[in-house]
Amino acid sequence: MGQVWREWGDVLLATLVAVPVTVLLVALLARVRAAPTRREAWRRSAVEVGMVAGTLPWVWMILTPRAAPGEVKLVPLRDLVDLVAAGPPATVVVQVVGNLLVFAALGFLAPVRSAALAGVGRLFLLGAAASALVECAQYALDLGRVTSVDDVLLNATGAALAGLLSRRWWAGRRPVPARPAAVPATPRV
Repeated sequence: MGQVWREWGDVLLATLVAVPVTVLLVALLARVRAAPTRREAWRRSAVEVGMVAGTLPWVWMILTPRAAPGEVKLVPLRDLVDLVAAGPPATVVVQVVGNLLVFAALGFLAPVRSAALAGVGRLFLLGAAASALVECAQYALDLGRVTSVDDVLLNATGAALAGLLSRRWWAGRRPVPARPAAVPATPRV
């Protein structure tokens, strides 16, 4: 537990301090927001702030530099197999569960906010895109971290699974596909 606090204590403390700030931000945003109803303004504000507040601490952790050489692992599932084979079970659980939680708030709340994201496949792709951006940033910033395709797969899976947990709030909100415009018939001569 001491190592967790040394490595992530700043992030955990900032997250705790941010909770009342987050609640205040939701209230302020709901107050100034133009929405059809007051309830809708509160719902939209809570969802939008929740997506950011629930994702930002995880991204901060991922982008924290380490005193180690950076690595790139592009073979799918190889990193996970190596971790399971060599790592202690507790480390495996922390790595897998941690990666599943990175974009869980985004996956849980995004389809509640936008009908265009209502679907497990869409949430997986959203999680994969966000995760790929973070992994590329790790590599580009040379943070001494492992840039791994397995992290992208786990992050995306976490977003999709979290979306399933909020399904009752978005299942009926799937967007209706746009119909193509009617093409006028050309008269025959």
